[in-house]
Amino acid sequence: MEPLLSAGPAAAPADLIKDGSTATFMADVVEASRQVPVIVDFWATWCGPCKQLTPALEKAVAAARGAVKMVKIDIDQNQDLAAQFKIQSVPAVFAFKDGQPVDGFAGALPESQIKSFIQRLTGQTGPSPVDQALEQAQTAHDTGDFGAAGTLYMQVLSEDPSNTKAVAGVIRCAVGSGQLDQARQILSQLPEEALRDAEIAAAKTAFDLVEEGQSAGGDTSGLKAQVAANANDHQARFDLAVALYGAGDAEGAIDHLLEIVARDRKWQDDGARKRLVEIFEAQGFTHPLTVAGRRKLSSMLFA
Repeated sequence: MEPLLSAGPAAAPADLIKDGSTATFMADVVEASRQVPVIVDFWATWCGPCKQLTPALEKAVAAARGAVKMVKIDIDQNQDLAAQFKIQSVPAVFAFKDGQPVDGFAGALPESQIKSFIQRLTGQTGPSPVDQALEQAQTAHDTGDFGAAGTLYMQVLSEDPSNTKAVAGVIRCAVGSGQLDQARQILSQLPEEALRDAEIAAAKTAFDLVEEGQSAGGDTSGLKAQVAANANDHQARFDLAVALYGAGDAEGAIDHLLEIVARDRKWQDDGARKRLVEIFEAQGFTHPLTVAGRRKLSSMLFA
């Protein structure tokens, strides 16, 4: 299987993202902005926040697929241009349209605000096609249609190979459809940095929980008999919840863990509550089982 996550942003045509200078500024920025908006990123090699912002900008520009261009200006190599724009700190970003500066910001911004910045610049309203596909994929996943969800996530990756939400979605779909070998292979190919991403970490949690449950054994009849014989046998109930989750019965697992919390909140150093939190993370915070389970857990803890 080819690696799902690229080492960086999706590759953009050379004329969309380029290094600029004082000599090329008029052509690359002012004149070019009469055709499409141009983002100017003033940066420096010694600037820590620039190392976060510039790749995020490049990723967003590449995702816009030609609706906007980007020119990077090293202020140490182009001090007269930096002085002309009164750059006092970097990163500093200007947006040009129709030959004039029309917007800008200073400092690093989160990805969501960068997207909003580009949407304002291009006149785009509403979610992008990639965001729409991700939303549709999430809905399909939450309703158990892992095939449709996986197809949508793969379509997103064909447009944006660095989209961690889509990578996490493919892993979740593989886990949800019982294809643990596929999920394991994908996870093994990801760089360490990707595994620290919140979305991918949650997908890995889903894989780990199912794998643990399957390792515990698929026959739950004995555990069910133990719980039926002694409703306060919390270890048997916990083991049953683990096995049920591994067998694909997330709802049953959540119900048994909630029952432990209801009977003994502090059992095994909050073990049932902690496992519930892991399951909620693995399912995704918009999943109907998570929403309902969190509501029940909160009513128990704060009653």
